[in-house]
Amino acid sequence: MADQGDLLHVVTPDDISDRRKRLGDVLVWGTAALFAAVAALIAFTDLFDTWRPGLYAFLLFAVALCAAQVIRGGEQGSRTLFVLPAALFVVAMVIFPLIFAVGIALSDWNLSSPDGQKFNGLANFRQMWNDPFYWNALTNMVWYTLAILVEYAIAFGLALILASEIRARKFFRVAFLLPLMLSPVAVSWMIGKSMLEPRFGPLARLAREMGWDNPSFFGSPEMARFMIMAMDAWTFIPFMMIMLLAGLQAIPKEVQEAARVDGASGWRGFWEVTFPLMLPVSITAILIRIIFKLKLADIVINVTAGGPGGATDSVTSFIFREYRDRSNVGYGTMLAIVYLVLIVVAITVFMKLVDRWMNPRY
Repeated sequence: MADQGDLLHVVTPDDISDRRKRLGDVLVWGTAALFAAVAALIAFTDLFDTWRPGLYAFLLFAVALCAAQVIRGGEQGSRTLFVLPAALFVVAMVIFPLIFAVGIALSDWNLSSPDGQKFNGLANFRQMWNDPFYWNALTNMVWYTLAILVEYAIAFGLALILASEIRARKFFRVAFLLPLMLSPVAVSWMIGKSMLEPRFGPLARLAREMGWDNPSFFGSPEMARFMIMAMDAWTFIPFMMIMLLAGLQAIPKEVQEAARVDGASGWRGFWEVTFPLMLPVSITAILIRIIFKLKLADIVINVTAGGPGGATDSVTSFIFREYRDRSNVGYGTMLAIVYLVLIVVAITVFMKLVDRWMNPRY
């Protein structure tokens, strides 16, 4: 027999009548039919000029669905109210805008054209497939993402230094975090537009004094791409460094001392003890950094605008120019959706490979 205290956590099924259950069903299906009808009228007719009636119909459906859980399920149905509103909010904020974006991507919609939005099927996708500038931007993103390996190595080295017993350790920890406190826009103007300015920038003057006749940090494609990588790395290396530093400080000192006693000191101790223990933190830091890197746009837009000849273009900056400069909403949305799919696939494959590497199955 269960203890009396255990009964406090047991919810017995309520005696719900069939009439009450039918009332809940009517509420859910009635409001769902109303929402579907309003959505169809918005999508296929000109009866409504805005999306607000669809929002009101969805809110009515959401309230009716929550109420029906209590009506049909009683106490057990009330438990779903802890999760259901959050799920409905995700649907409203993520799923519906994605569906709306797909509709735009399948249409010819240029804000500079008086014709307005017209359905054109997969024409935007075919245009994207034959667009060399978009593929060039994707190739650049591969190089930008591979640069994270170098950023990780630098961040790990800095974390090891700051985790050791050095003088002014607290000062250096704060000083190394300063770039992270600046926005990428500030970095692009402070470094790209000021310090690296080819005529009057201090670094350009220093380069002329050292024998570089015509210093141009963004003149050649390779140099421009490298400078974009350097500015972005300078901004976000502290982020990886602080995560790795936290991981290093979480390693028990007894483990490292035992490794030294066994003769694993220096490089061997790092490779056989510290690095394996840091793998979960390292993977997390790299994954988050990849997500930030795939959104790279601010520095590119402000410093080079994708030049020279698209050498520094990121996918995000290219899509931004499709919207701002060409007002091509339909084509830009198609590019964004395809890029989103590529990101989801790439991150999924990355996590699968990491899981297989860290948890090999024989």
